[in-house]
Amino acid sequence: MNNSRIAFIGAGNMAGSLIRGLVAKGVPGQHIAACDLDAAKLTQLQQECGIRTGSMADIAATADVVVLAVKPQGMAEVCAALRPSLQDGVLIISIAAGIPLRSLQNWLGSERAIVRCMPNTPALVLEGATGLFANAHTSTAQAALAEAILAAVGVSVWLASEEDINAVTALSGSGPAYFFLLMEAMQQAGVRMGLAPELARQLTLQTALGAAKLAVGSDVGPDELRRRVTSPGGTTEAAIRSFESAEFRTMVEQALFAAQKRSVELAG
Repeated sequence: MNNSRIAFIGAGNMAGSLIRGLVAKGVPGQHIAACDLDAAKLTQLQQECGIRTGSMADIAATADVVVLAVKPQGMAEVCAALRPSLQDGVLIISIAAGIPLRSLQNWLGSERAIVRCMPNTPALVLEGATGLFANAHTSTAQAALAEAILAAVGVSVWLASEEDINAVTALSGSGPAYFFLLMEAMQQAGVRMGLAPELARQLTLQTALGAAKLAVGSDVGPDELRRRVTSPGGTTEAAIRSFESAEFRTMVEQALFAAQKRSVELAG
């Protein structure tokens, strides 16, 4: 990866996180190039990471990897403008939500190596979770390169089918918002129980962080961790029983299936 020339088409928050993550992993800044309509973003990344900047055509023409990090509604236009500049054998990585491989291949060329990715917003703090799926023209080496690039901002996993991206979107792509909603509700409940708003916020966020770290570092699943902190007849058991009586698990499942259904609709 350190010797690959990587061009970012778009330098928004996700692209910026990937660039910072790659540089932190040892990729030389001069091996990374970016273009964006926002000159301020490019200047910041150039000063912070030592990357190169230039026109889309210029940075793509010498790239081994091109990362498409533009908004989905502008992807067709960007690909049409980008296509003449691409080298033979270049790897295309798309982090745009809702754009299927068939569209990317139609816009960029049916023989192109393309990896479609579904990252999530914790990538902004290098704790992301990304699902990847490669088309049939992607070599083993290119797949490994794509995985390494996305792993610069967290965990990257391969999916069995492109359709699985819809499930990943529902689970981890949209998932941070579910936890934020729970944290929001816990904080509000703490205030209603008499805690100061800032104290309720601090305790809620630290509890969420601690629970996540416990789960990540444990050799048992969340179900067992829950059981270990739920003493018979205790306060936690009272809360869990309230969740279960409100069919909490059913609500979560329905929410994820709703998100998956919408992901399928957006992909056309």
